Amino acid sequence: MITVILMVLLTTTSPVKSSNPEKKGYIAYCPCMGRFGNQADHFLGVLAFSKAVNRTLILPPWIEYRYGEPRSIQVPFDTYFNVDKLLEFANVITMEDFMREIAPTVWPIEKRVSFCYTQRTGEIQNSCNAKSGNPFGPFWDTYNIDFNRSEFYAPLNYDAQNEKILEQWKIRYPVDKWPVLAFTGAPASFPVQKENVDMQKYLKWSNDIEHRSKLFIKKNMSGGGFLGIHLRNGQDWVKACQHVKDSPMLFAAPQCVGYRNERGPLTMSMCLPKPSEILKQIKRVIKKLSDIKYIFVASDSNHMIEELNAGLRRPEIKILKFQPSSNPHLDLAILGQANYFIGNCVSSYSAFVKRERDMKGLPSEFWSFPQRKKNKHEEL
Repeated sequence: MITVILMVLLTTTSPVKSSNPEKKGYIAYCPCMGRFGNQADHFLGVLAFSKAVNRTLILPPWIEYRYGEPRSIQVPFDTYFNVDKLLEFANVITMEDFMREIAPTVWPIEKRVSFCYTQRTGEIQNSCNAKSGNPFGPFWDTYNIDFNRSEFYAPLNYDAQNEKILEQWKIRYPVDKWPVLAFTGAPASFPVQKENVDMQKYLKWSNDIEHRSKLFIKKNMSGGGFLGIHLRNGQDWVKACQHVKDSPMLFAAPQCVGYRNERGPLTMSMCLPKPSEILKQIKRVIKKLSDIKYIFVASDSNHMIEELNAGLRRPEIKILKFQPSSNPHLDLAILGQANYFIGNCVSSYSAFVKRERDMKGLPSEFWSFPQRKKNKHEEL
């Protein structure tokens, strides 16, 4: 009798484990649009969607494009981010673990179906053509995944706040018949929906990235505060900014102008500020924050180190970038720890930093936003 009582007590007081994820089903997808900033925006939406339909999210690798490589490179998700932090919010598993431990029984080769809204251009008629082109082919090939057929899920969408749509997903694709929903592209909007921005708090840098970023700050920027800035000025960006007039919601612009342009129009200087505008804004921040001793610059092209030194004429302030070569993820992690940050309204890369800093309660602003009234007495 005593033994039975003890067993009952142990059962009722021990931590409750999450239910078997195999019974909930899985969501897989290719983060095949753009580089890291775009992929991160999509990820937040997919995380919200998978939670809403009560399925385990298979964490995809990050897709990277490296100079001289004809095919994309797939970097495991946990190289950059902490999986345990995501588990605080939803059921997740890395793609590597899923393919090794679960796919052979839950998602056998003969039952692999690709999902897309409607047919996609490619070699096969009436198909998602999930592996046509780069990065689509290399992504799935990394895990030796081939598809037997396609499933068009139109007219459903992936609004995680729409209960009727979410229920339709569950009815149309029950777990017992559809254990894995493998999407050709991310089942999420770009830029990230306003309702899903807070998902950023579950994206915590991996121990390696966190350690290396803190070590860089300690070695190179100790003894004072630092201003982090992001300069987007490569030739591809110059061309993209030419569409500002025709695309008032270009890329990540809603983070500034609002999702309905309720905060004003998108301007060329917000997308591609002139060097003089950059200098003027940095001077204002330095004047406001007297403890700034360093300026850390992240850029896809021109870091403007010489121009900033010449324009600021402040030898006591050191301007630097990550050496020996640019590392976009370490740049992001460093920018997230700056005393103050200035980013680009239109860039999803800047948007990642802004969301992270908002979660931490750290101050940020954007180039040329909000627009300032010209002051003839303002010091240049």
